Amino acid sequence: MQYAGRPGVFDWLTNLPGDWWRWSKQSFTVKQLPLIAALAAVTTATVITDYDSWQAFKKPYDNNKTYKQINDVTSYLGDGKIQFGIAGAYALYGFAFNDDRSIRTASQLVEVILASGAVVQLLKHLTGRESPFTATSPTGKWVLFPNQIEYAKHVPHYDAFPSGHIATALATLTVIAENYPEKPWIKWVGYPLIGSIAVGLVSTSIHWWSDIPLGMAIGYSFGVLVSHPPGDKAELQSSRGVQSSLNFAVMGNGAPGLGFSLQW
Repeated sequence: MQYAGRPGVFDWLTNLPGDWWRWSKQSFTVKQLPLIAALAAVTTATVITDYDSWQAFKKPYDNNKTYKQINDVTSYLGDGKIQFGIAGAYALYGFAFNDDRSIRTASQLVEVILASGAVVQLLKHLTGRESPFTATSPTGKWVLFPNQIEYAKHVPHYDAFPSGHIATALATLTVIAENYPEKPWIKWVGYPLIGSIAVGLVSTSIHWWSDIPLGMAIGYSFGVLVSHPPGDKAELQSSRGVQSSLNFAVMGNGAPGLGFSLQW
């Protein structure tokens, strides 16, 4: 049973410190070590192959007009404007029809965008990775703890990791899905859309593939946490985190392969 109360007018703002505290407590525990290790392994493996995997999507983007147009659209879908627009639509519907669940969803969407976005921005400002279209090395130079004045002057040279687009999009999808569990089509439509956003981000040279996994983890974990505030009967279940598995295998052509799965 979902938490059913109508949120306060400023809950989306006043809940933020508690969100960051709960997220930190839930994320950095012994229970989460397998997930942290899996994310680190996948990120490292994809960093190594980032140039080749980026080129595989960039070349059709440069040479195929239809592919370019599609990915120009999908890459835009995670920049935050769409997500704030969705929150606004839920708010308008909720107040127009006195629908508390819709109002709650709107409030939580604004909250999760801000909560996850702050963590993403902190990591970007700490890791200082070049985006593909500004890269001065095959997989993008990293400048740990970059000069913040230089960062502000040349943002694309420092803000690739992790992907805020993916974090925002998945956080938004998760809040909506958690608030409307009786509508399974939300996930069936949403998850392929998240995948198309990721393809768009790489194809348009905004992100590397290795920027995606951590962005997904941040977005999903904040989505579950924000949609189950303290006192929610499902809160304990929401702290279950994400179960992960990492497998190494040999492909049909004899090349090594890496498999990674997330379950929630």
